[in-house]
Amino acid sequence: MDSIVLTIGGELVDTANRFEVANPGTGGIAGTAPNAGQPELDRAVAAAKAAFPAWSAKSDAELQAACIAVADKLEEHAEELAQLITAEQGKPLAGIGSRWEVGGAAGWARYTAGLSLPMQVLQDTDQGRIEMYRKPLGVVGSITPWNFPVLIAVWHILPALRTGNTVVSKPSPMTPLASLRMIELMNEVLPAGVVNSVSCQDTDFNMGAAMSGHNDIAKIVFTGSCGTGQKVMQSSAETMKRLTLEMGGNDAGIVLPDADPEKIAEGLFWGAFINNGQTCAAMKRLYVHDDIHDAVCEALVAYAGNIKVGEGTREDSVLGPVQNQMQFDKVVRLVEQAKAKGQVLLGGEAGEGLFFPPTIIAGLGADVPLVSEEQFGPALPVIRYSDIEDALAQANALEVGLGGSVWSGSVDKAKEVAKRMECGSVWINSHGMIQPDVPFGGVKKSGFGVEFGEEGLKEYTTIQAVFC
Repeated sequence: MDSIVLTIGGELVDTANRFEVANPGTGGIAGTAPNAGQPELDRAVAAAKAAFPAWSAKSDAELQAACIAVADKLEEHAEELAQLITAEQGKPLAGIGSRWEVGGAAGWARYTAGLSLPMQVLQDTDQGRIEMYRKPLGVVGSITPWNFPVLIAVWHILPALRTGNTVVSKPSPMTPLASLRMIELMNEVLPAGVVNSVSCQDTDFNMGAAMSGHNDIAKIVFTGSCGTGQKVMQSSAETMKRLTLEMGGNDAGIVLPDADPEKIAEGLFWGAFINNGQTCAAMKRLYVHDDIHDAVCEALVAYAGNIKVGEGTREDSVLGPVQNQMQFDKVVRLVEQAKAKGQVLLGGEAGEGLFFPPTIIAGLGADVPLVSEEQFGPALPVIRYSDIEDALAQANALEVGLGGSVWSGSVDKAKEVAKRMECGSVWINSHGMIQPDVPFGGVKKSGFGVEFGEEGLKEYTTIQAVFC
């Protein structure tokens, strides 16, 4: 996989130095990636800036056709990209793993291609006509995380392309290989310079900060941690960049006393443990009413106990490893602290390498770090409550608010609770089921701006009113 390089201005570009990308499933090396710096970033931004006039002048139909061609290209190379994702990210090929991710990316690209932001007539009277146009911003800088390297890159890139912007994409140094290869493939069907890539080890040079402060980047779209997102916002201030920040969450699920433990167990598990819990909008705290607390715990443990954890190329693996050592160490720390305060119902002991089994711990209070911090891994705290007001107060107490869920036998009862949760999305009897046609974003320190659907598309444009 040392053949994977940058794509800048339609050309394949390598760097003098490359860095190793770990394979978290085997403990070996997945490949190496180019270690770019300021010269490569400046070249990529210049290429995107040069491509912008012609790209933004294309008709709506031409932009749509180009995005469909990108979706076709993703589908054509789906297995190749899935293999790269598993090698560097660790998630299984099968199930809700790498093949699912690439399929989702292609589907998302195809749906985004079908969106449009036509001119709107705001006034057409004897006093005159006023038309409102949505115009592209220019060069969009995309900074993506390591949990869904291809899918999230598509979430960033396709709306930018669809609205006539050009892109410079920076993948996480933990998982650059699939993203770099995907952008190389996109360039087979896009004009040179429309989508460019830069990768960096982020040790000697902070590529994200350089992008956020770059004079010729008009917008940054970032998915990642709250702390990094705040730094992106700070470094973007001087150039007054447009921002879409989808940052961390610590999503709460609330189980009402009329829920059926057996019926909701599978949904609870995948709400919390999809992608091994390494998902921004995964359920990371579960509040269960005292009346059914024990029954919910029993049903959840029974389901989780049958989940196979293993190396991602094994077709029987359902969950893979924690992606990197730093995140693994955080999960271990939080679980060890929780074990001293609560009752381990399942898991709780680290496996070999970066493998950690699905872990469920009950009997915890709000002050336990596993409850108050975002674990971003396969460990779920279950908190008992007797008063819904107390459960809501605890769910809303944190400084983040990405997603939440309510579990009940009555949709009407659940909706009443859902509307009082302080988060951008609330699901009833499921969790984290995002869709390409529904705006998605957080409140409080989980960021601002939205992705997906027409509302997400608008984030890549500026308004111009024409008075006729």
